[in-house]
Amino acid sequence: MATLELQNLRKQFAPNVIPVKDISITVHDGEFLTLLGPSGCGKSTLLRLIAGLEQATKGQILVGGNPVTSFSPGDRNMAMVFQSYALYPHMTVAENIAASLKIRKTPTPEIQTRVATVAEKLGLSHLRDRKPGQLSGGQRQRVALARALVRNPEVFLLDEPLSNLDALLREQVREELKQIFSEQNKPVVYVTHDQTEAMTLSSKVAVLLDGLVQQLDPPARIYTHPANKFVAGFVGSPQMNLWSLNCEAGAAICGDYRIPLPALSEPPSAIDLGIRPEDVRLVNEGETPTVEGKVVLTENFGREQLVSVQIAGSSEKVRALIPPEQSWDAEKVGLVFEVQKQHWFDAQTGARLVAE
Repeated sequence: MATLELQNLRKQFAPNVIPVKDISITVHDGEFLTLLGPSGCGKSTLLRLIAGLEQATKGQILVGGNPVTSFSPGDRNMAMVFQSYALYPHMTVAENIAASLKIRKTPTPEIQTRVATVAEKLGLSHLRDRKPGQLSGGQRQRVALARALVRNPEVFLLDEPLSNLDALLREQVREELKQIFSEQNKPVVYVTHDQTEAMTLSSKVAVLLDGLVQQLDPPARIYTHPANKFVAGFVGSPQMNLWSLNCEAGAAICGDYRIPLPALSEPPSAIDLGIRPEDVRLVNEGETPTVEGKVVLTENFGREQLVSVQIAGSSEKVRALIPPEQSWDAEKVGLVFEVQKQHWFDAQTGARLVAE
């Protein structure tokens, strides 16, 4: 068993090019950490630092309490699954799975046993004699996973392994990944820009932007209590409604409407309000709406409708997820924002504001 520790890890290519800025994260046995963020946020560079494919400018990487920062990739006892699969086209499935063991001069009987075991686990036994060109994308991805699992490493690293698969296959392989790694009880670090993968696979998610960790928490916590405006807007589909509003006498002004502020120690003059579309509902009869407006767009997803409403007296729109059977007056619809689901952020720093 091993714990992966990153201590003040930094990578600097030039004075103004610093993709990883003093990041400290610990991944325990059995934890699945996803590095999530937009392109250029530093997540792939951080993974390459862990793997030893890039050398850190500063900081330490420890596995099981032992420093491996100066070790070559082959000496870190980590297995990496790449986006491109990186299979040998001239080798069979069995030979691809066994390649790393042969390089390490593992005895032949042990290689045969390990390959047979992992091939059975991943449903590859009947494909052992085929070459990569004869396999589907999902099958190739399983071979790449098998090659990592057969090594029995201390840490697993995965770099956007599902990005080349179509949507239906990606969902299937995602389920398989979750089951496979839950049985390994090893630290897993997974890189993706797909928030669905992050939310469904992870025990912890590190949301990155500009080389810094914006939030490190379980997926549910990141969704319900985003640490700042960036996390709030990045995580969630459909995207969270976010507005920059002026404040006046304990309320935020949104078009013709006043939305009561929570009790804050230092009420700001300007504030950002966020609320997820699923936390906006149609007003009930006799109830006071939070805002009203005109429906300008409806998107039918089958199990729900995404309704976009132009707020009266404002250029802002609000999107609400409405049950498919509900109807409304398109010219004037009233909406209610669930008070406990409203998110408030500092307009200048973007930091989450907490009520007293």
